[in-house]
Amino acid sequence: MTAPHPAGRIAALTALAMFAFAANSVLNRLALADTAIDAASFTLIRLAAGALVLWALVRRQSGSRLAGDWPGACALFVYAAAFSFAYRALSTGTGALLLFGTVQVSMIAAGLFKGERFRPLQIAGFGVALGGLGVLLAPGVSAPPVDAALLMALAGMAWAVYSLRGRHARGTPLAMTAGNFVRAVPLAIGLSMVSAADARIDLAGVLYAVLSGALASGVGYAIWYSALRGLTATQAATVQLSVPVIAALGGALLLAEPLTARLALASAATLGGIALVVTTRR
Repeated sequence: MTAPHPAGRIAALTALAMFAFAANSVLNRLALADTAIDAASFTLIRLAAGALVLWALVRRQSGSRLAGDWPGACALFVYAAAFSFAYRALSTGTGALLLFGTVQVSMIAAGLFKGERFRPLQIAGFGVALGGLGVLLAPGVSAPPVDAALLMALAGMAWAVYSLRGRHARGTPLAMTAGNFVRAVPLAIGLSMVSAADARIDLAGVLYAVLSGALASGVGYAIWYSALRGLTATQAATVQLSVPVIAALGGALLLAEPLTARLALASAATLGGIALVVTTRR
């Protein structure tokens, strides 16, 4: 029986994890907007750095070894690759909202498809969340490019598949994630070989990719797993609503990206609708 975790420690770990998740968006956008590195190379370095750190963390746990499987690794690779290619043209906040919104909407839809019964208030929240994403993608001067938006939606659906598979996977979450990262590296190498003609690497881009993989992904996931021990399922789902907001603020501070009225309205509707679904769940 484990000792209870002090509330202050759980709060600190949770805050660190949310900043780490948002940092993935900020670092990816920084690399692809301000450096010469290409999306395929960024994906490869990020996954390799994450695999190395996660493997080292698993090795530190006595009796633990890599878990995961190839379907999970494929979903992880699709997420990471589509995420990077989408951020060539999306602002940090828009990309984070599209990613997070698609992940949550996909997982809620999967629950409905499997027969999960929702209250009328939850159905209304689901509709509001879909409407928020519709506002973000509606044609207009500040609308994101369609191809980039579709790529980020693909990344969100892939992460939703990865998360849903993880509920029934064997091994600890850390061992499963480490094993999937390791398996995803050869897939990223294949992508880099296919995209070799467009390959470009510079020191700053490599640094951002390593930080994204090793710290924001590898260490960030480890911190999150520690925080989850002291959070209820509803708390864990609700606190992640902060990630797109943190990412948007990071983009505004570090990349001088505007916080548009469209993004604010879409964020309020999407995140508010998802919060309604999560907090009224039985």
